[in-house]
Amino acid sequence: MIHCVLHDPDDSVAVVVTEGVKAGETLTALILDEDRTIQIPCKSDIPLGHKVAMKDLAVGDTVIKYGTDIGKVIAAIKTGEHAHVQNIKTKRW
Repeated sequence: MIHCVLHDPDDSVAVVVTEGVKAGETLTALILDEDRTIQIPCKSDIPLGHKVAMKDLAVGDTVIKYGTDIGKVIAAIKTGEHAHVQNIKTKRW
């Protein structure tokens, strides 16, 4: 089962595509550009359509989703944690 997708292996977040993702699970992530999967530990419950961190991110880091800069980290995020408005903000304002 594919739990989340990302385009490029260098993306820092992936989008959760299944319901009921829970902390403690091992997620299967599909890397679309390479048509391969990888496994990551899930450390937070993550709702459908939200993001999961694919690597540790420090305050000030740029968040890359689908190869595009989507904002900056405002609170540290560990691999497998929920990445959303509580720890990412747009750079536009």
